Amino acid sequence: MDAVAISRHEPAVTPDTRRWNVKSVLALYELPFPELMYQAQTVHRENHDINAVQLSSLLSIKTGGCPEDCSYCPQSSRYDTPVEKEELLPLDEVLQAAREAKASGAQRFCMGAAWRSPKAHHIDAVAEMVRQVKALGLETCVTLGMLKEGQAEQLKAAGLDYYNHNLDTSPEFYGEIISTRTYQDRLDTLERVRNAGVNVCCGGIVGLGESRRERAGLIVQLANMSPYPESVPINNLVKVEGTPLQDTADIDPLEFVRTIAIARITMPKTHVRLSAGREAMSDTLQTLCFLAGANSIFYGEKLLTTGNPQFVEDQKLFDRLGLHASQQQAPAHHG
Repeated sequence: MDAVAISRHEPAVTPDTRRWNVKSVLALYELPFPELMYQAQTVHRENHDINAVQLSSLLSIKTGGCPEDCSYCPQSSRYDTPVEKEELLPLDEVLQAAREAKASGAQRFCMGAAWRSPKAHHIDAVAEMVRQVKALGLETCVTLGMLKEGQAEQLKAAGLDYYNHNLDTSPEFYGEIISTRTYQDRLDTLERVRNAGVNVCCGGIVGLGESRRERAGLIVQLANMSPYPESVPINNLVKVEGTPLQDTADIDPLEFVRTIAIARITMPKTHVRLSAGREAMSDTLQTLCFLAGANSIFYGEKLLTTGNPQFVEDQKLFDRLGLHASQQQAPAHHG
């Protein structure tokens, strides 16, 4: 399988996209590392300020107790992990966290809830959070699980800029990681988000035990969306005790950099984000990722339930590299 379209119909090719397949993406993976980096840098320079990084902060507004069986996730109720189940945070706590994130330099505030699919009253509560966070002058993003008809429109009306819903991995490897929802379930939610006029934030996780071919399959899925996502988070598996993937072998760091570079080449205008796993990355590895085309990070002390580099350390690295926060706002174009 080379690609699964977001809708039941073949997507149109837009001016800055082409149809990718696993063979063409594997050819990029197999390039000599300097050549791949050169190609990624060239694409990055043509489409972005190469010294700018978009800063997002992420808050878990409802933690743990999720009925899904995602093998990597410490929030699943099926696994005995250090994560404690918590109820939806009250609005004032969310707004305090948003104010602190903005004061620390974050431009986008993302709110994540461990639900399989939000109920109507959940959407009402989150929509109010979106309205009030938006009023603080921040871009807004939520990740709430699978959406039903009309829910994306309700969030859009509240001022939502982005909806995050990751594909996680390729269609071929997906069944090794998750059994409680299908790949098509994920695509259906993304289609609802796109149809509501909300920007799409969609990426995946590497280091799940997948092959290079399966990593290429994930890139194909993302790059062939029409349009491809405005934000593409690339997560490096954070192994948490109690999850089925706790003993998975680490991915080669340079393979991770290659994946960043290929995301940049195949999705020229997107924001490629360093997400989960960044805390374990050396400054040198993060720098290679920026050179490969990463231009967005999750910024703050915590990424849902796992650690993330401190604000101060991020600022020190930015100063050493001569990087600065991006001034670019959420794009106005939609599919």
